[in-house]
Amino acid sequence: MADAQQFESVAIFIALCYLLVLLGLGVLGYARSKPSEEDYYLAGRAQGWFITSLTIIATFFSAFAFLGAPGAVYRHGVVFALFALNVPLAGATVYLLGARIRRIGQSKGFVTPADMISDYYGSPVTLRLLVALAGYLYAIPYVMIQIKAGGEISAVMFKGRQLSLGVLGTFDAFQVGAVVLALITMFYIMIGGMRSVAWTDALQGLLLIGGMLLGGMAVISAFGGVRGFGEAVSALPATSLTSPGPVAAFPWSKMLTIVMFASVGSLVQPAQWMRFYSASSSQSLKRSALLFALALPPCFLLGVMLVGLGGQSLFPLVGDGAEAVAHPAVEQPDRILIVVLRGQLPVMLGATVGTVVASLVIVAIMAASMSTADSNLHALSALTVRDVYDRFLRPQSTQIERLWVGRGVIVVTTLAALVMVLRSYSTPAADSSFDVMRMIALLGLVAIGFSCQLLPLTIDMLFLRRGTAAGAACGLAAGLVGAFFFGGMFDPLAAAADGTFCEPVVAVIQGLKQAVPMDSTAWGLLWNVPVFVVVSCFTRPVDADRRNEYGRLVRESAD
Repeated sequence: MADAQQFESVAIFIALCYLLVLLGLGVLGYARSKPSEEDYYLAGRAQGWFITSLTIIATFFSAFAFLGAPGAVYRHGVVFALFALNVPLAGATVYLLGARIRRIGQSKGFVTPADMISDYYGSPVTLRLLVALAGYLYAIPYVMIQIKAGGEISAVMFKGRQLSLGVLGTFDAFQVGAVVLALITMFYIMIGGMRSVAWTDALQGLLLIGGMLLGGMAVISAFGGVRGFGEAVSALPATSLTSPGPVAAFPWSKMLTIVMFASVGSLVQPAQWMRFYSASSSQSLKRSALLFALALPPCFLLGVMLVGLGGQSLFPLVGDGAEAVAHPAVEQPDRILIVVLRGQLPVMLGATVGTVVASLVIVAIMAASMSTADSNLHALSALTVRDVYDRFLRPQSTQIERLWVGRGVIVVTTLAALVMVLRSYSTPAADSSFDVMRMIALLGLVAIGFSCQLLPLTIDMLFLRRGTAAGAACGLAAGLVGAFFFGGMFDPLAAAADGTFCEPVVAVIQGLKQAVPMDSTAWGLLWNVPVFVVVSCFTRPVDADRRNEYGRLVRESAD
């Protein structure tokens, strides 16, 4: 009990210090900011390579990487460890797209993805709203993931603890952690905008890299070294070491499509697109790409992915096949990394040092959550203000008014996501309506499925310039529909369709998903690309002058 109390005391102290630093950076960002949309949303387009690199990395490596991915490997076996192969593709995506998007955005004063896409295709209403919708469908689930992560961290750090607030009731550690992470993140984004987000991301990015490597070291130490770890992993059930895994959730075809498209979908989403705009030079983005490709794959493979496999040996799943559940000491698969760190680092490094280091790494996990939550909340604010409020509701609004509307969006979105997370947490496991939220990795893949539908438009706009406005709009709409019907968000609706007139349609969709196992991203693109191509063949092309202008700006981006 004394050890548990010591850990909690140290963890609280370090977490409070860290949160105070974040708030300080938020205030400093506010002091340095100017009352303009370009400054609030893009930090004046003047971010250097170091800040640019770390903010892209921190936004990319969210709670998905620290909690969701190890949890998925723990639950589904080594097949999900292949997800690490998407990291080099992320570097290639930054290299190929980042500088081109930055050059066009800087030249034409764009802030959101819809600014560029609707301008190129000459579709100020339909395509702008569809691109904004794709951004919402990505960002809102990702904000929920990060808030959920705050609850999971707190639940392990302060297991069994409760906080009584009188007439407001009594709250457990998960609920308190989710609320605290959500409110702190909301506050520093509101006051400092992109500058505060980027500065905090830089700190968080450094913590992430260190935390990833320490996680792998901790689990190897638990088995007495690399040899012991290898022997323990080789003794796992055969289903844990082969595709499609013990739950049969990831056949090779589905995992292949995840590896191919997950990183791309994570880098054409609004928050990352805005980071491309905010970089001071193309060189900054090319250095970011190099850092992705060389430094992060080893951290990912030799860090958190080892935790999932080692964790399954330390804390075996209870039950077989689809009925298997996490070990009672773990409770939820997403908590495996925190359980390993809390239990093994004090043993590996000694009680005092190990407790401090474990607390620091857990703060790094919290950093991963906050760095992605802040980026997506900030992007949601920009989408709402630039693509909806300013264009359709109050075109005559002033910049100051729009900035305050953007802050209001951050508040409303944070509170709505928090309510959804807390409702999911309190819903019995047998209720499938919130099942997709029970694992961070699954909800993350749902979100990526929507954002990746911007990829065909982006490739056409930057490289091919053959598509039309009608083709782009129809293809994007078809892709979003395909990603929804063949993704995890459709499953609760499918269960509710039993016995209704929709049951035959649902049966066809479910049959296709079983016959051709692919991620929702690939299913969406399978609808998106053919529709885009066919409709573009029979509709009016983009104006030649605009195509030439974009081609010239793309060529200039290479200089």
